[in-house]
Amino acid sequence: MQAHFFTPNPQKTEPVVTVSALNQAVAQCLEQNFALTWISGEISNFTRASSGHWYFTLKDQHAQVKAVMFRGRSQYASFTPREGDKVEVRATVGLYAPRGDYQINVEAIRRAGLGSLYEQFLQLKSQLAAEGLFDSERKKPIPVWVKKIAVVTSPNAAALRDVLTALQRRAPHCEVIVYPTPVQGEGAGSKIAQAIAQAEADADCDLIIVCRGGGSIEDLWAFNEEIVARTIAHCSLPVISGVGHETDFTICDFVADLRAPTPTAAAELAARPRADWLAHLQQARELMQKQMRRHCDKEAQRLDWLCQRLPSPKASIQVKRQQLQHHAQALRFALHTTLQTAQHQLMRQQSRLNTRKPDCQAQRQQLAYLGQRSQHSMRQQVQQQTQALKELASKLELLNPQRTLERGYSIIRQADGSLLRHTSDLKTDDILSVQTAQDSTRIRIDKILPT
Repeated sequence: MQAHFFTPNPQKTEPVVTVSALNQAVAQCLEQNFALTWISGEISNFTRASSGHWYFTLKDQHAQVKAVMFRGRSQYASFTPREGDKVEVRATVGLYAPRGDYQINVEAIRRAGLGSLYEQFLQLKSQLAAEGLFDSERKKPIPVWVKKIAVVTSPNAAALRDVLTALQRRAPHCEVIVYPTPVQGEGAGSKIAQAIAQAEADADCDLIIVCRGGGSIEDLWAFNEEIVARTIAHCSLPVISGVGHETDFTICDFVADLRAPTPTAAAELAARPRADWLAHLQQARELMQKQMRRHCDKEAQRLDWLCQRLPSPKASIQVKRQQLQHHAQALRFALHTTLQTAQHQLMRQQSRLNTRKPDCQAQRQQLAYLGQRSQHSMRQQVQQQTQALKELASKLELLNPQRTLERGYSIIRQADGSLLRHTSDLKTDDILSVQTAQDSTRIRIDKILPT
């Protein structure tokens, strides 16, 4: 609907416009003349309706405007604004016709002053946190004794010099392997991830330091990329992040196993000072010497006590020899006595057996005779039974219905399967089954002739 402007005409009656038509015309003019644009301001009177729509006022020092962000847009916002938040909204200008209120319809919202990079940072941070990549349970402990350290950074960065200087001062015994990579600019995130993966694949270091100096959010953006975060999260070696200054935070800091405020601090956290190790070793050495002296003294006293209790080996051997001779003599006597007793018992049992041994010759002859008679009787019975079986088979063959059918007879059955015995049982349209010697068929009665 377009707006129409009327000029007075004394010749005609002036037209009358309703309030609804006026508001609709104004709303259409606003929508056509104000394109979608970014507007900055401060949040005031923020209200979140049960329907999911957001209602608030966007203001600055000199003016304010009512704003609405419908549920279809607000559900994709990366944060929920609060009173006093400085924001930037992307909106169209419109008019709420029922009340005649001028307002803006918000399509997108972000925090003011940080732009889209900060929005991307917050979105990725929320996503990775939801996946559990920041959980303390999955972070690996930093080794206590470190001999070799991998440093992923730019070879020309001041951060590398800070790390090398700190390690040389605190832990000169540690070997450092530098994996050079760009730390800012296009494609830097992928190259940082490749350097970390290469350090892990070499499996030659105890831990990895990822570092660079401070800078703006754009300078540090390579360490906010998802590929770097996931590479660190899945790295089997502990990773210390020393990116930027103490106030700088990146995604790399949250996902790393340990976050250091500066590259120098990362080097200090990576390796324990050599002086501490030497002092610890000296203490361990002194403690070990004391324990060894105490143990030697104790064992010397125990040896003296055992020497006093130890009898003469020659006397012990003489006693054992006498005991052995006594046991050998007793064993020979017992063996001889047992053998004689067993021989006497064997002779008595053999004599008793000879007197009671039965004569089995007559029983064997009788058993052979009975076996022959049994075999002869069984052969006769088998012949008689075989002959009787042949006679029964002949009689059965004579009664076989198949032989009767082969002589030209047939069997007629009614529809229910019963035999047809009388022609008086037949009716027109009955279905009969006729079986001959070779096959069977079904017939239907069309007509019954009188006999």
